[in-house]
Amino acid sequence: MAQLDKAKMIVDKDFRIADIDERIYGSFIEHLGRAVYGGIYEPDHPSANENGFRMDVIELVKQLNVPIVRYPGGNMVSAYNWEDGVGPKEERPRRLELAWRTIENNHVGTNEFAQWTKEANSEVMMAVNLGTRGIDAARNLLEYCNHPEGTYYSDLRIKHGYREPHKIKTWCLGNEMDGPWQIGHKTADEYGRLAVETAKAMRLVDPSIELVSCGSSGIQMPTFPEWEAKTLDHTYEYVDFVSLHQYYGNQDNDSANYLAKTMDMDHFIKTVISTCDYIQAKKRSKKKIHLSFDEWNVWYHSKDHDTKLDPWTIAPPQLEDHYNFEDALLVGSMLITLLKHADRVKMACMAQLVNVIAPIMAEQGGSWKQTIFYPYMHASAFGRGVSLQPVVSSPLHDTKDYTDVPYLDSAVVYNEEKEEVTIFALNRHLSESLPLTADVRSFADYSLVEHMVLENDDLKAVNSLNEEKVKPHGNGSAELKDGIIEAQLSKASWNVIRLAK
Repeated sequence: MAQLDKAKMIVDKDFRIADIDERIYGSFIEHLGRAVYGGIYEPDHPSANENGFRMDVIELVKQLNVPIVRYPGGNMVSAYNWEDGVGPKEERPRRLELAWRTIENNHVGTNEFAQWTKEANSEVMMAVNLGTRGIDAARNLLEYCNHPEGTYYSDLRIKHGYREPHKIKTWCLGNEMDGPWQIGHKTADEYGRLAVETAKAMRLVDPSIELVSCGSSGIQMPTFPEWEAKTLDHTYEYVDFVSLHQYYGNQDNDSANYLAKTMDMDHFIKTVISTCDYIQAKKRSKKKIHLSFDEWNVWYHSKDHDTKLDPWTIAPPQLEDHYNFEDALLVGSMLITLLKHADRVKMACMAQLVNVIAPIMAEQGGSWKQTIFYPYMHASAFGRGVSLQPVVSSPLHDTKDYTDVPYLDSAVVYNEEKEEVTIFALNRHLSESLPLTADVRSFADYSLVEHMVLENDDLKAVNSLNEEKVKPHGNGSAELKDGIIEAQLSKASWNVIRLAK
């Protein structure tokens, strides 16, 4: 097998980027397609518990160790009346769901989802409707969820069978309000004014909450990054986060260019940070705004199929991308990019979690892991602690859209509590292995635990309920001697090299 020039890395425990907020491993459940109905909730399924939740799905969610899940949208939230989804199920209305043109039966709502997150060992990131509604609906929902008792909405929650408040901490002020496709689409100033007044009212109800202001719904938006500057000019002192959304695809079947798209993601994050810091300087504020990358994933396989679906059905199979091996590599690279920015990206949500552009698929016959499940699981399991800044040199290449792309994409995490170090390393070269030398002498007395590899000769290999073609193995070549790791990173591979004391 041909070989590239060697990649080198120096890892030192004192070269710290920041503590990693575990919520960067969050996810997203929208009332869209089969994410809720036929995904997390299917009362007639053999695995369903007394609440109607599929336990086979919950077990896979637990394997991913998802700390927070955004809900109920997404585009759907911009015309959603939260009151439709509480109270006796037989009295809940069926509504035209305008974002995805389906019928919403409202069998799952705020209380059910809060219950599901408890069973999945997670927490809720709640979005409020700033499309067709505003301050009143948001403050009332917050009172319903978080106020203990003795008021109209808190007592209504108790009447509905939930005595204890849900204590939801994180709230999104609308969704993608810069998008012309959004119901209730607004200009930056219209959104900024509504968002800041909603934020002020919500903080009066519960001062302990965190708030996320809507950023651009993608780096390609013509208003980016002016939208961030204008909206934060209104919301800066009242919110804690600004959101980022970005999806990638390989529509041109150019795999080298596809695997370089995290160069674009890195630029997106840096531009939003710069814009936040500009508004901080403009306002002479001591406050730093953090980033919530609360929609990110690969999304392109299902788009043709979705144009052929009939409208106004319940839970049709929408956005059901079947992910291949190269998609898993890009997802790994996206996770690496989030870790590299752990100082400012404090929350992130892979969109979405089940069936809809998701790592987990649920069918009648059972649930199964898509290819992208594995890098997500590895990062969530071993990417907790401190994000370190390795000194890296790597051979470079150019693609159609990007220049000087390193073949080695990497992040390093130091878990002081467990005395573990994890190197996440992607070899972007499609046909040659990449020799890696990593100097880890800073971690004296550490031993090599394992070198896991996700690789496949077929970039287009996919998993299914009956066959798992893409899954990791533990036979990586890494060796540690005198504080130096030597490893061969297979062509087009995702690698997890773990050390422990």
